[in-house]
Amino acid sequence: MLTHHLVIHFLIAVILFLTGVFVNGFIVVVNAVDFIKQRQMAPLDLLVSCLATSRISSQILTFLANLALLSFMAQSVISKLNIFFIFLTIWGLWLAKWLGVFYCAKITTIPHPLFFWMKMRISRLVPWLILGSTLYASISSGIHEVSAQTIIQKPLLKFFSRNATQTKGIDIVPLSILIFHLTLPLIIFLIAALLLIFSLVRHAQQIRTTAMGTRDACRFAPIRAMLSILSFLILYFSHYTMAILFFSQILQFGSFLFEFFTLVSSTYPLIHSVILILGNVKLKQNAKKFLLCGLWGH
Repeated sequence: MLTHHLVIHFLIAVILFLTGVFVNGFIVVVNAVDFIKQRQMAPLDLLVSCLATSRISSQILTFLANLALLSFMAQSVISKLNIFFIFLTIWGLWLAKWLGVFYCAKITTIPHPLFFWMKMRISRLVPWLILGSTLYASISSGIHEVSAQTIIQKPLLKFFSRNATQTKGIDIVPLSILIFHLTLPLIIFLIAALLLIFSLVRHAQQIRTTAMGTRDACRFAPIRAMLSILSFLILYFSHYTMAILFFSQILQFGSFLFEFFTLVSSTYPLIHSVILILGNVKLKQNAKKFLLCGLWGH
């Protein structure tokens, strides 16, 4: 029998699932329609579309886990999806990292040959970066297929079972390897984000000393960009932290922190996708058109 707090948790999970799938699906559809019309897709649109696709898949997998938690579906089904959970986690982190690197290369104005080379070639490298991330995530998840029974099946048992005290500790070696695969993109993303913030701060200082009159509005652009990057950084780190806590079995089933961090993890692919829409001219315009059509019924 479902308890009151589990029902509330499930309702929130359903809302986050539907909203997350809708927002990320909107990104994929808009870019797909644009690709059909123009017969080509911009590198940034391709990267964002792949990221949105990974988040839709992650939302579906998370929702299935909630269904199994409430005994709406067999737990054995979730156990068979372990390998996909590892793949989507690693793939999503790497795609988000490349998105941060892309913005860093395009916006950062650091006078260094490496940044100049990245600025000139990052667009052409995007398809290869996506392909490389997909292969890396596939190989990593394949390597962990055997150890997945140790790393994930026990956390899932703790997730679904009321008697969590029966689970034993996990092997530190495969867990450490998996944490390394999750931490590597985080480190690269942190470097790109910090460089980007440094460049925007310097740009904001230059604008503040030169902007006058009608140019005052331009002074807020770097601030908005920095806020967007900081929010992305916080959301990215929260998703990474949730994955580490889940794999290491630190969170106890049924605790407030367990349910809280589960919901926080579900909000990451939703909130950041909204930020991406608001920061992209094409997506923002299509979102306004969609909302206007919905309001006026046309």
